[in-house]
Amino acid sequence: MVYRIYVEKKKDLAKEAADLLHEARELLQIRSLTGVRIINRYDVENIEKDLFDYAVKTVFSEPQLDTVSETIQAQGAVFAVEYLPGQFDQRADSAAQCIQIISQGERPTVRTAKVYVLAGELSSADVDAIKKYVINPVEAREAALEKPETLKMNYAIPQEVATLEGFLDLDRAGLQALVTKLGLAMDLDDIAFCQAYFRREGRCPTITEIRMIDTYWSDHCRHTTFLTTIDQVKFADPLLQAAYNDYLETRKELGRTKPVNLMDIGTLAAKYLRKNGYLDKLDESEEINACTVHMTVTVDGEDQPWLLLFKNETHNHPTEIEPFGGAATCIGGAIRDPLASRAYVYGAMRVTGAADPLTPVSETLPGKLPQRKLVTTAAAGYSSYGNQIGLATGLVDEIYHPGYAAKRMEIGAVIAAVPEKNVRRECPAPGDQVILLGGRTGRDGCGGATGSSKSHNLHSLETCGAEVQKGNAPEERKLQRLFRNGEATRMIKRCNDFGAGGVSVAIGELADGLEIDLNRVPKKYDGLDGTELAISESQERMAVVVAASDVDRFLELAARENLEATVVATVTENPRLRMHWNGNTIVDVSREFLNSNGAEKHITIQLDAPGDYAKPVFGGFLENLEAVATDLNTCSKRGLSERFDSTIGAGTVLMPFGGKHQQTPIQAMVHKVSLEQGHTDTCSLMSWGYNPFITERSPYHGAYLAVVESAAKLVATGAAYEDVYLTFQEYFKRVGRDPKRWSQPLAALLGAFEAQKDLKIAAIGGKDSMSGTFEDLDVPPTLVSFAVTTEQVQHIVSNEFKAAGHTVCLLQPQYNEAGLPDPQSLLAHFRLVTKLLRTGAAVAAYTPGMGGPAEAVMKMAFGNGFGFDFDEKVTMEDLFGYAYGSFVLELDGHEPVGKMLGTIRPDSRFVWHGESVNGVALQKAYEEKLEPVYSCNIPDAQVPVETVSFQAQTRVCPAAKTGRPKVLIPVFPGTNCEYDSAKAMIDAGAEAEIFVIRNLTAAAIAQSVEEFAGKLKQTQMVFLPGGFSGGDEPDGSAKFITAFFRNAAIKEAITALLEERDGLMLGICNGFQALIKLGLLPYGKILDTDADCPTLTYNTIGRHQSRLVRTRVASNLSPWLSGTQVGEVYTVPISHGEGRFLAEEALVKQLAARGQIATQYVDLAGNATTDVHFNPNGSIYAIEGITSPDGRILGKMGHSERKGFGLYKNVPGEFDMKLFESAVKYFK
Repeated sequence: MVYRIYVEKKKDLAKEAADLLHEARELLQIRSLTGVRIINRYDVENIEKDLFDYAVKTVFSEPQLDTVSETIQAQGAVFAVEYLPGQFDQRADSAAQCIQIISQGERPTVRTAKVYVLAGELSSADVDAIKKYVINPVEAREAALEKPETLKMNYAIPQEVATLEGFLDLDRAGLQALVTKLGLAMDLDDIAFCQAYFRREGRCPTITEIRMIDTYWSDHCRHTTFLTTIDQVKFADPLLQAAYNDYLETRKELGRTKPVNLMDIGTLAAKYLRKNGYLDKLDESEEINACTVHMTVTVDGEDQPWLLLFKNETHNHPTEIEPFGGAATCIGGAIRDPLASRAYVYGAMRVTGAADPLTPVSETLPGKLPQRKLVTTAAAGYSSYGNQIGLATGLVDEIYHPGYAAKRMEIGAVIAAVPEKNVRRECPAPGDQVILLGGRTGRDGCGGATGSSKSHNLHSLETCGAEVQKGNAPEERKLQRLFRNGEATRMIKRCNDFGAGGVSVAIGELADGLEIDLNRVPKKYDGLDGTELAISESQERMAVVVAASDVDRFLELAARENLEATVVATVTENPRLRMHWNGNTIVDVSREFLNSNGAEKHITIQLDAPGDYAKPVFGGFLENLEAVATDLNTCSKRGLSERFDSTIGAGTVLMPFGGKHQQTPIQAMVHKVSLEQGHTDTCSLMSWGYNPFITERSPYHGAYLAVVESAAKLVATGAAYEDVYLTFQEYFKRVGRDPKRWSQPLAALLGAFEAQKDLKIAAIGGKDSMSGTFEDLDVPPTLVSFAVTTEQVQHIVSNEFKAAGHTVCLLQPQYNEAGLPDPQSLLAHFRLVTKLLRTGAAVAAYTPGMGGPAEAVMKMAFGNGFGFDFDEKVTMEDLFGYAYGSFVLELDGHEPVGKMLGTIRPDSRFVWHGESVNGVALQKAYEEKLEPVYSCNIPDAQVPVETVSFQAQTRVCPAAKTGRPKVLIPVFPGTNCEYDSAKAMIDAGAEAEIFVIRNLTAAAIAQSVEEFAGKLKQTQMVFLPGGFSGGDEPDGSAKFITAFFRNAAIKEAITALLEERDGLMLGICNGFQALIKLGLLPYGKILDTDADCPTLTYNTIGRHQSRLVRTRVASNLSPWLSGTQVGEVYTVPISHGEGRFLAEEALVKQLAARGQIATQYVDLAGNATTDVHFNPNGSIYAIEGITSPDGRILGKMGHSERKGFGLYKNVPGEFDMKLFESAVKYFK
């Protein structure tokens, strides 16, 4: 029987519905719409009625936030939306897991939908417009309103795959017709090449073989465009001809005999520099998953050999057609590349390209999503995945150019590290086994590689829904945990992540000879045929090769991490890729043929002459400075960036925005190398460079300056110009066979080639995307340079102005005849800047970008609320023209270097030649430009808030003392703060144990419950860490945790810990949410909450918030706060979407009177406030943390565990509340 329930947010909390009402009225101009209701619908099968009724109150809804009904009472238009069959529905999946946790039985079937109720005098066209706005047909469809008889899907179970009979007899016209019919990415020459091969084999291919080959040879997988042989280049300019001749001479010097092509141009500089004694830390191996260099990491004073890995990934095509899933799997895929090299990924950067998101919806191109919808949904997707998996996103930026209306650019770049001792690299041997780890296989992502390799038009966009993968971040987090276990990684001979091409590529590339049993591949659902199993790009999967003798132990370690692991293939001596399904061999091709990459391709290129890219400066000072502040590319991106967790991992050296106002954007992200145990001062840096407005006029100059900009940003952040490595992101229009369309990528790569040679740094990796075309519209020529190096934390310098009265100079290199920085001058300035920063002569540095030195001065000043007096000799061209390779330097008593720019003012005014600009108004305009898209300054309710003070006279103490108390830290699917939490407790002197809750089967759940209950009897503390348990689904946080803790055995053990053994509990962020929803806070015991109980809900700003906030100690009743004094203010990282504390005012006053309000959000004056800049979630009474009546249970939203030496250097504050030391001291 199917049970159905409808769950709707209470009216005052229905933010999603209110937002849709606003967007429909303002963006869609449907003024007759007067009201919107959004209701979550749950259909559940294979469940007992009593269990369903219990789940309604504990899983599907929260009495404090939701109203529940079995039917909908609605006036007006009603429609429902559900995911397409086969698309991953995290809400349904998490709900099913929660119910299974409660029942410890079999997992029920859950299906969800959103029901929309529209009020007003609406025409059918109005309703259709709203449907079109909320339904992306690539991932969702309109759902029936009637309840189904059953949720069971009747899949047609295929038994065999088709053989393309007659394939060997097709003429060229017939082959072309086949390519069109099958929607292949390969061209006519490739399919003819296939035909010739299968004629030699003496048989017709299966459809699986053709699909697999199409994937293998796609531009996405094998860089077909970059490997096209360049037969001739015709020049219209001596500069480009000289660069090309230099490339040819360099080939001769290296003795290169391989064909001339874009790939060779892109990689030759690294080979040249390596031969000439540079790049000595480069790591080289046959296993190429990510850029890898050797580094020394100082761990607790001991130097250790480590590997540093970095990778950039794009998901331009998937994000264009389904922005949430495309962007989510962009970062998911980027993570898996270094993860496949056994490295722990700890830092991420996001650089994207879009058209103007302020463009009215009515001007959207046919077949395209509105730019505003695209950019906001993509940001939600990327941040959702990165935040869930536990990745510190240190820098986020978005480039705006009209050309990105052709196809969005979505880049995720990541950085990772691993001890060298944990990496084993061996060639697989016959008999070795291939294990598939992680997620199951579905239809999502079928054809993603080939889809990403095509240009698109309106018709093609309507047919590519299956090409978008769906991300499941909690599953990938499990993979990260397993690969952090050195015992597991040392068994792995070779590893591949599942991306483009699925099984056929991920497993197919592990060894020359393979026998793959597709029937062993775990499936999400029945009905998949052999072809789908072979090429599906379902996410969160890894393939590892281990010796047969290691299989059992490896599977055991995977099971400990709650990971599904299955042996699916065997390495063979015969160099052929063979796949079997249902007793038939459906793929049997030679490795030599697969590696041929298809028919060889040739091209003659006509190079265009570079255009003039100089930036003209017109108008007055006020006009130009306001233009910089309000230009889409130089205005504030804070509302975008703060959606991304920037502090998880407790290794963030620089916050994305610095100064006491957190308004100065950084130019390079800096993270300490992540250690599971111990401490280090070794950090990694990553920066980026690119200006589309230069590159569209001269790809050569644009690429050269991208390299310069990325390197200069590292130097400006305090890094020495040593051991800098690059990786490129190339993104160009579809070139086809037109010699002129090849001009842009060739010119850009020549510019990058010359820059690498001149600056003695090289790109050791990269990603090319050659499908940036939609009908007649092309993306701008794009080459983004990412620069990476390592440094010691103490050398990192933040870029906000430090003090009024300091002089500021502009250090500019000499420029050559080509208008580019002279390499010797530039390198000398790199060394000088490093010297000035290391000696303290310079206290801040910033390298100018699109907005010139004026942008640099403006942004450096905003962080601490300063202004600026410009020197009279400074011209408008000096301020607003391009100045790549230059540095704006704040000097502390040092004589000026370069050109004097001016002096920092104590007030916020910017003055040039007597013309004055109000800095407060300027900053307001700077932040408001993108406020309609990425909100960060919602109005303050200005409700007076009492700043609470409660001085405890006595505190509880334990009956039994212990020198080293034990703390138990449970890890649920979606938990991501366990490492930081354990390290904080260990540093304080506790013994910390991380316990993974396993729920793959009913038996595993029962075993986890039994083991955890047993461990509770031996522990003194329980620490519920932060994260997104169950992905914060279904529609609410911590339900996974509460389901587990309501188990009778766990509840009994927790009660004994608290009431009989005087134990302590702490919940931070997601853990705080769990404590509230269990009743442990504020009542001190587990109980069934009702509508009168306090809770935590969605932030008033309507999105995730990540930044540093100031919290004031309101009460020191709790043992956790015994190391603090009432009134002390601590700065703490926050990162949450549901941190708004809600309670009846009478209860809040009662909590205050009893000393249970532990901490409050406060402003710079130390006063509790409702201002979103200080109270990030809109909590009543600015409450950040509360305690149980006796104080032994503490819950707080701020991540006090994210502390350590050298963190958050660009924001002032005291970060250590001594929470953990106080807890340990309580037991002594």
